[in-house]
Amino acid sequence: MKVALFSSQNYEKPFFEDARTQHNTIEFHYFDESLNENTASLCQGFDAVCVFVNDSVNANVLTLLHSYGIKCIALRCAGYNNVDIAKAHALGIDVVRVPAYSPEAVAEHCIALMLTLSRKTHKAYNRVREDNFDLNGLLGFNLHNKTVGVVGCGKIGQALVRILNGFGANVLVFDPNVGEGPYTLVSFEMLLSQSDIISLHCPLNEDTHHMIDESAFEKMKNGVMLINTSRGALIDTQACIRALKSKKLGYLGLDVYEQESELFFKDRSEEIIQDDIFLRLVSFPNVLVTGHQGFFTKEALRQIATTTVKNLDTIFQNGSCENCVIA
Repeated sequence: MKVALFSSQNYEKPFFEDARTQHNTIEFHYFDESLNENTASLCQGFDAVCVFVNDSVNANVLTLLHSYGIKCIALRCAGYNNVDIAKAHALGIDVVRVPAYSPEAVAEHCIALMLTLSRKTHKAYNRVREDNFDLNGLLGFNLHNKTVGVVGCGKIGQALVRILNGFGANVLVFDPNVGEGPYTLVSFEMLLSQSDIISLHCPLNEDTHHMIDESAFEKMKNGVMLINTSRGALIDTQACIRALKSKKLGYLGLDVYEQESELFFKDRSEEIIQDDIFLRLVSFPNVLVTGHQGFFTKEALRQIATTTVKNLDTIFQNGSCENCVIA
């Protein structure tokens, strides 16, 4: 089975090659390019393609893949908002995903963002390297006894709840699909109005697109902290900038960005960034952005590779897989 793996990075190849040794029928070919209408022709001669979060697998791409004989789309991530699932099924193309890969990795990254923003450790690091030991401007706050709202309580949300409980935070959860737990279930509006910190952990779909918009910001406490390690388009970025300017939003931690496909996972240090919205966003002193690295641990990469390889082998051996995405 020949698999074209798009948006490949050097750091993930050893994990996929190691996982492949358990299934010698799979042969990966790595492409640095992202999958889109311009690069779909690279899939000719392959049986399946493997894609990541910023690859575009829309109806046009799927039509091209079908014409090349592609039988399966293997997502090496949990989300699938970048794939037209209905079109894939109509063309007879299976779509499989990695539903969970070390949810603790993302949850711990959330905590890192919270603590860095609160305690300003990134600024303290730079000061000390310049022999500046002044504490003025570095005043933070405790997570203990703060009210933290978790929007979406799947595996990552649950992992975050466990950590927050360890800090002694008061945890609120909004998720219509979960029951009682070590948290307080509330409405979305109540979570917005009562939380000192809000962390987003829900999938991106029609219902959640721009769920954090102008109206949502108006309901929040003044000086609230907002963390997003899920999908960039959960937040209306323009509304977010206005909330930062008005000081409604006191802290912002992002591991994802609405237009990240044009920026993330590449070294842009010698380029002139053309995204004026992103440049405005990172100009604020109370904004911290990481380049979609919440998943980026050895444990998570190993799980992603192992599950992806198993998904591909199972779908080609049996014609079905427990990790198939159902429209």
